[in-house]
Amino acid sequence: MPEIVVSKPGLQTTVQDLGRPTHQIDGFPSSGSMDRLASRLANVLVGNKDNAAVLEFSLLGGDLIFTTTTFIAFTGGDFPLKVNGQSISANRAFQIHQNDHLWIGPCRQGRYGYLAIAGGIVEPTVMDSRATTVRIGIGGHHGRALMSGDHLPIKTVYTLPAFAHRLAEPLTLPTSAQTLKVRVVKGPQWTKFEKSAQQQFLSQTYQLSSQTDRMGYRLSGKPLKTGVANMLSEATVLGGIQISANGQPIVLLADRQTTGGYPIIAVIISADLRVFVQCRDQQRIQFELVSLEAAQKALLTAHHRLDDLQAHFFNQRFKLPIEKTRSAAQRIQKLF
Repeated sequence: MPEIVVSKPGLQTTVQDLGRPTHQIDGFPSSGSMDRLASRLANVLVGNKDNAAVLEFSLLGGDLIFTTTTFIAFTGGDFPLKVNGQSISANRAFQIHQNDHLWIGPCRQGRYGYLAIAGGIVEPTVMDSRATTVRIGIGGHHGRALMSGDHLPIKTVYTLPAFAHRLAEPLTLPTSAQTLKVRVVKGPQWTKFEKSAQQQFLSQTYQLSSQTDRMGYRLSGKPLKTGVANMLSEATVLGGIQISANGQPIVLLADRQTTGGYPIIAVIISADLRVFVQCRDQQRIQFELVSLEAAQKALLTAHHRLDDLQAHFFNQRFKLPIEKTRSAAQRIQKLF
């Protein structure tokens, strides 16, 4: 069976897709890719559906060996890439041949990187998803991060329409030298906070702490007074900003718990969440309040860019150079 053999797994590398949000009601975390736009872009570049399973790398890449011919694309954070010792570019499709060795180095900017393989990673689905939730051991490859010696099932793919034209502009990444502006909408407990606390939340500069993982990122700043003595647990939402008992924010992310009892003052808009999750420790962050309509417009703009890119690839499929389109010819070529 066609496989990827994991020689070196990197740091907490997992199989992810867009998660299992419809099963939060059953008590299971949604999980899925932290930077969903980067994950979707990688899949678009190799002709996959948006929800195809990819590999998510955190800060450190790894070494992979392919046992078959296929196509790959890497997006997200700025990781150096080499195939058989030769540097390759991210944000474009690249053809892999049998026994090729892909090296992914340490991340130079950002935090998460995504490797899509044509046809996806063919792990079994668990509750409609291949996403890994490590803390409860479900999904992905045996419900855990990858280890040396793992074998990941993939498909042999000889053809990719418009292969030569499948490239994209790099996605925006945060820089530590600048304060990141992150747009938010009012959370369900916004009105439970005094106006002075609301103004403090929006005016002060927070710093990302070292307490970050796929469940959430803790921020540090001048503590907020919550004004909420007790509240019943409520369903959590991706990007929700909880104010903990010590007055510090916690941003809830892909592997968050399904319910929580801290008040949520605001929610990071979906269009900005992908940049936020790419932040490194000590990144300075300021929040900007926007309307729900503005948040929806920003998300539609991001989705339209991917739709436009897919349409571009479709329109380029018969334009020169036309290559990687005949599987029989490629098989014959390998014999000589």
